[in-house]
Parts: sequence; structure tokens; C-alpha cells
Amino acid sequence: MKIPLIYNVRSVFQRPLSTALTSLGVALVVAVFIGTLALANGFRAALTRTGSDTNALVLRRGADSELASGLSREAASIIAASPHIAAGSDGRPLVSPEVYVLVPLGRIDDTTKVANVVARGVSQAAWSVRANLRIEQGRRPEAGRAEVCVGRRLLGRFPNTAVGDRLRIAGRDWDVVCHFSARGSAFESEIWGENEQFMPAFRGEVFQAISFRLRDPAAFEDAKRALEGDRRLTVDVQRESAFYVQQSQLLDRILRILAILITSIMAVGAIFGAVNTMYAAVASRAPEIAVLLTLGFRPRSVLASFLAEAAFIAALGGAVGCLLALPVNGIVTSTTNWASFSEVAFSFRVTPGLLLAGLVFAVVMGVVGGFFPAWRAAKLPVIQALRE
Repeated sequence: MKIPLIYNVRSVFQRPLSTALTSLGVALVVAVFIGTLALANGFRAALTRTGSDTNALVLRRGADSELASGLSREAASIIAASPHIAAGSDGRPLVSPEVYVLVPLGRIDDTTKVANVVARGVSQAAWSVRANLRIEQGRRPEAGRAEVCVGRRLLGRFPNTAVGDRLRIAGRDWDVVCHFSARGSAFESEIWGENEQFMPAFRGEVFQAISFRLRDPAAFEDAKRALEGDRRLTVDVQRESAFYVQQSQLLDRILRILAILITSIMAVGAIFGAVNTMYAAVASRAPEIAVLLTLGFRPRSVLASFLAEAAFIAALGGAVGCLLALPVNGIVTSTTNWASFSEVAFSFRVTPGLLLAGLVFAVVMGVVGGFFPAWRAAKLPVIQALRE
């Protein structure tokens, strides 16, 4: 025979202060847990959205990032002639040899603080190769001119990024002619210009990466074998989407480990709070427990009842913690991508799955904290309980 849950609900609200304090402790732990993982989710989403399954990315063999790669003009010409590359409406191959460099920029709020921002030199075809790009204001940079287009995540964080401003990088002035968005991807944290203008200003006659649209995305392995097997080339070919997912793994793993460490330390305090609350409940309700046992309720029913009560208190705290964490969703922050040493701006991302994980975590804390008090209640001698 099981004890009705309404008994536990009534008992919880008979001790409003201790219940509220225990729930608040759980709520704070859950809020920190969700907030930290929302940070990791946002960073991973920004990098994941950067690549496309329909595109391939070519780097120098052995290079683990665009920054460490280098490809000659000859290599770019050989790759552009590949039959695996899709053609645009004008019949030209959708391939973009790109320059990838880091430029130091001072922040608006504190010019003494410098961040490494990606400056990407692209061909005109890049705007068609990357399907997630959209000009928000202004026009594309024109060929043969010192013009740049600024990702929207850089606006308001770095000076001279408005359309019409002049941005000084690499010892030259560059006219800002547009702002662009890229569906929340890491491209929005970059400055784009023409590759032929960037090459002499930054790294000389060498490209760092070549991106192209696949004629048949399902035939990626054929394209990979053909280019990597070409003796004229020394390259690695990857799906663009897989490359950017791999770039996010290091920092994503660090953020998740950090979330587990911080919340584990805080969870210990919340669990002790639940232990104290439930021990107090058992001590004050000893006669009630004796009556329940006398009426024929089994010890395991008493154990389950008190565990359910502890889980209910923790679930209330978990729900409050989820509400406390919701406002961080969409807040823009930035961090250094350790794979490329560049700054990436992104938004906190609170998902339904993350909220559910927070609730489950809260219930687990409640069950762990309530187990020993519930065990004591189940093993309480009836005669001793009646005397108390």
C-alpha cells in the first residue's frame, strides 16, 4: 500500500520557510548549470552554422586550422579546374581562394584591450559559395578597391565599423562599405575584403584556404580522393561543416567541464540543505510516521514517500532555476576560439533540452539529499516514534 502524494504536498507547505530556502539553493545551482551550458551551446552553434554540407574546404596537408595553412596560386588554379566544383549562373566555378589573417583591434569600451579579429580576403564568388550570407546594409566590396564588409557581431564592440567609416588595419585605411549577417555563424565576427587586396597587405602571394561548392554533395568522397591524390597538390579536403564542428570541440569541451565542476561544488551545498530539511521533517513528524506504520504502510512505502517529498521540493527549485536562467537566452558575448586564436561573438542558447536537463539535475539532487532522512524514517521503531 502506497502513501498518497497529497500527504507529502501538504507537509511541504506546512514548512514554508525551510522549503523555500532549500528550493532556492537548488534553484541557484540549476540556474548556474543552465547558464554555463547555454554558453557552450551558443559557441558550438555559432561554429556549426558556419559550415555547409554542400561546401568543401581545402587546406594545406597537415594544417589543423586556416591560420596554419598556405596554398599557392598554382594550387588554387588546379583546384578551380576540378570537375567536382559546381558552376554559378554565369558558368564560372563556385570556388573562393581565401586569405585568413588575424588583426588586432581595440575595443570601444576600452581601447587598451585588444582582440584578435579575423580578416578574410575572399573572391566575388564567395558570396555565392556561402549561402548563409546576407548584406544587411550597404553594398559588397568592389574588385580592385580597398573596401571591406564588417560582420554584424563586430558593430558596437569595435570603433570605425559603421558603413562610411574608415578602418585602419595592416597600416592601410579600408573603407567600410557594408555590414553582413550569416545566420548567427562565426562569419559574423569577421571582416571581409577582396583577396587580391588583402594578399599584398598581409601575407603575400599565398592563400590560406580554398572553399568551393560541390557539384554533387553526395560525391564528396570522390572529390576528396581526386584532389588529395593529385600529385601536383599537397592538400587535405574536408566538408566545410565537419571542419567548423571540429574547430568548436576544444572550447566546447572546456566549457562543459567547467560547468560540471562549478555546479558539482554548488550542488554539494544544495544537497546538504535538502538533507537538513528532510531530517527536520522526519524528526517533527515521528508520531505521524508511527501511525502510518501502525496502519499497515510498509517501511518501503515510507521511504518512497519521503523521497518523493524531497524530489518535489527540489523540482520546485529546479523550475525556479529554469526561470532564472531564461533571461540569459540571446545575450551576446564573446570569447577566444582556441583553435584559431580569434575572437568569436555568439549568443547564449537556452534550449528546451537544456531546461529539461536542469529539472532532471534538480530532482537528482533532491533524491540524493533526501535518501538518508527517508531511510531513517522507514527504519524508525514504532514504539520510539509514538513516545516522541
